[in-house]
Amino acid sequence: MIPNTQSDIQIDPTQHQQLLDFLRSESALANNQHSSVSLTIAKHLFSKESHRNKNIVLSPLSLQVVLSIIAAGSDGSTQQQLLDFLQSNSTDQLNSFASKLVSVILKDGAPAGGPRLSFVDGVWVEKTLSLQPSFKQIVSNDYKANLSSVDFKNKICFYICSLFTTKFKCINFVFGQRSEFMGCKKTNGIIKQLLPSRSVNSLTRLIIANALYFKGVWNDKFDASKTKDYDFHLLNGSSIKVPFMTSKEEQYIRAFDDFKVLGLPYKQGEDKREFTMYFFLPNAKDGLPTLLEKLASESESLKHKLPYDRVEVGDFRIPRFNISFGLETSDMLKELGVVLPFTNGGLTKMVNSSQNLCISKIFHKSFIDVNEEGTEAVAATATEVFTSSGMGFPTRLDFVAGHPFLFMIREELTGTIIFVGQVFNPLAG
Repeated sequence: MIPNTQSDIQIDPTQHQQLLDFLRSESALANNQHSSVSLTIAKHLFSKESHRNKNIVLSPLSLQVVLSIIAAGSDGSTQQQLLDFLQSNSTDQLNSFASKLVSVILKDGAPAGGPRLSFVDGVWVEKTLSLQPSFKQIVSNDYKANLSSVDFKNKICFYICSLFTTKFKCINFVFGQRSEFMGCKKTNGIIKQLLPSRSVNSLTRLIIANALYFKGVWNDKFDASKTKDYDFHLLNGSSIKVPFMTSKEEQYIRAFDDFKVLGLPYKQGEDKREFTMYFFLPNAKDGLPTLLEKLASESESLKHKLPYDRVEVGDFRIPRFNISFGLETSDMLKELGVVLPFTNGGLTKMVNSSQNLCISKIFHKSFIDVNEEGTEAVAATATEVFTSSGMGFPTRLDFVAGHPFLFMIREELTGTIIFVGQVFNPLAG
């Protein structure tokens, strides 16, 4: 954990107490499990042949919230399979964590001078069906989801857009069955068309979706006039010129046998939450897969690998970069053992109907931009329900992210990982 360097901060007593209650509750245990699942997802995805050497950013948090809602609407072996994957003892534990997540961890910090944060859930049900009262209460109260009854054949675009574009002007959630709906409610489109245009059809019974927005300013901004091009080494042995940010200020850096960790804290608001972006840099230019394997296998001790002291820097450079990434996650989840939700029969607690429901696809899209000012990151996930240990510190450390590295954005008090990714080529986007 990076200590807070600000002074004379006036703490909001209500939110301060909410954070303390969270840390004392079972939700804190659930959050440790969330971090473990996040790194499991990252390890599996990043190691796949199709993604092994590509820039990736995703929000495991966004995906896990959708899976938690599905778990709340399932029973029997389907629910147990989701609980096993999410490393949770019960849906009550998942729902309790989600409630704290939405109301405390992801509460907007901008009014108090901290990062801008927004998180919104939505559940749309086909107008001929109704949600079961218990499921409706859970998604409304714990997940703070906006609920809508929808004519999926004719007016889906209006309902989907009306929820998300009011809160996320950077996201275009337009999707529909008919082409005339595709121009509905234009946005500036950091994330475009979360669901494919023809994925929603007459078999669609529910859509469960969420979106997450983060914009944080570095506690110590970089001087843009000092940003210069340096070599970034690619895995094929070649190098490219990339704009690198630099600073002579002391930094939060920790060195281990085969990697280093840099922590860049964001400006903190008038509450106890502390957000930090971490860069995990292997010593070997091709060492990222091994490093990710190590972090995922030792996820419970992740906090013990993070820097907590400022050190004097020698050669210090990190690249500017922005990444857009999208993935249909059903194959990945099945490979990780989540199979039954995609088959008929297990989603019995969502709607008042005898129809056999199953998950069709789960789509995820993310974006991140890292520059001299700070970070802007966006993620969205949607699913359709169809029928049918460290070393001592040197006095001076170099940290030059001139070859592939891992990054994550983490809330310090609770340990919540909200974004994670890898960079193999800062210019690839």
